[in-house]
Amino acid sequence: MISSHRDRRPWQGETVGDARAPRVDYDPGCYLCPGNGRVSGERNPDYRGVFAFDNDHPCVGPDAPEPDSLPAGPYQVRRADGLSRVVCYSPRHDRSLAELPHNEIVALLEELQQQFRELSARREVRHVLMFENKGEVVGVSNPHPHCQIYATNFVFRTIELEAEASAEYLAASSRLLFQDIIATEEADGRRILESRGSALAFVPYFARYSYETFVAPRGTYDNIAELSAPELDDLAAVLRQTLVRMDNLWRMPFPYVMAFHQAPVDGEPHPGFHFHIEIHTPLRKPGLLKYLAGPEIGGGNFLNDTAPEDKAAELRATLTEHYRAGAST
Repeated sequence: MISSHRDRRPWQGETVGDARAPRVDYDPGCYLCPGNGRVSGERNPDYRGVFAFDNDHPCVGPDAPEPDSLPAGPYQVRRADGLSRVVCYSPRHDRSLAELPHNEIVALLEELQQQFRELSARREVRHVLMFENKGEVVGVSNPHPHCQIYATNFVFRTIELEAEASAEYLAASSRLLFQDIIATEEADGRRILESRGSALAFVPYFARYSYETFVAPRGTYDNIAELSAPELDDLAAVLRQTLVRMDNLWRMPFPYVMAFHQAPVDGEPHPGFHFHIEIHTPLRKPGLLKYLAGPEIGGGNFLNDTAPEDKAAELRATLTEHYRAGAST
């Protein structure tokens, strides 16, 4: 549901502040900074680029216990296991993904390609979810720039539905769903944010959050590991410019949940699936969150208080050089 007229309604509810802790390039108390100890007793190497390690507090792990007993009634249960990893983008504690230079984002994406190849090859893994939570308002406990990887013996529900929809659309129309989405967005043009060679970014027609954005290769691939070096370079450029625009909109670190949508690796074909990155942004105004309430939690449908075309226009109007460029070296 799009109800952009409601975005101007009076607001007397809770607002969130922009966390402005002192920015330092190294924090001796940060368990992700180079050389520092972690709760596991391991000590980080003095890394200079991207650094990946097994999560000390894994959501899923190889030591998951078997269920004690089968539940009664219609309920079902089975063991959930896999591997959880953390990927630090940079040794710099004070640099977000938007503030990294292009070559460092390329290096990060190359590491994610390698992580996907390694984890998807494990017999027990059926899906590899890569995601970043950025900002205190989405529950981040450590501001050091990093993402997480869950390689699980089950497929996350959103990906499951996406694979089903892509296959059904292809069977019914002999066309690729995401390719038709790209063609429609480019023909309209109003929601396009960035376009470079083999990659583009846009606020989708069906955006649920005010500044929700898709970043995608033009080619149809199951996962990030299938992209060529030139395609990865274009994707890095488009992703960086998109995140810079978000930060520049209100001159603040823009909070988001960013997820890499990749086909399951369960040994089954997933025709029509199109790897892409989704950026879900909870702020709809400075200090004002998009709260999930009656329509979303109670009814199961999102209500977007803004028109996607308007939000895309706001982001396009921003500068493409980060507002903090030159503030630190």
